[in-house]
Amino acid sequence: MANTTEPTVAVESVDVETIGRLAEKVNALVGLLDRTRAELAQTTEANDHLSKEVDRLRAQVAAADGEREQVRTRVSEMLSQLDALDL
Repeated sequence: MANTTEPTVAVESVDVETIGRLAEKVNALVGLLDRTRAELAQTTEANDHLSKEVDRLRAQVAAADGEREQVRTRVSEMLSQLDALDL
């Protein structure tokens, strides 16, 4: 006679309270993930806005530098003309 024994399966009783706490933690984690995603979207949008603003300000600085150079050239020419008058 062959001895065929059924394997025994250990079944742990899971406390409903433990499952409830785990569900609360998972829900809190999902909420945290949602808030983090929203903050990331806002930060990305703000970063894009600030990058455009920096580009605009750089263009203004470049334009002002060009104007300053023109004024410097004109003043230099005027001073040369005054020196040439020899008043």
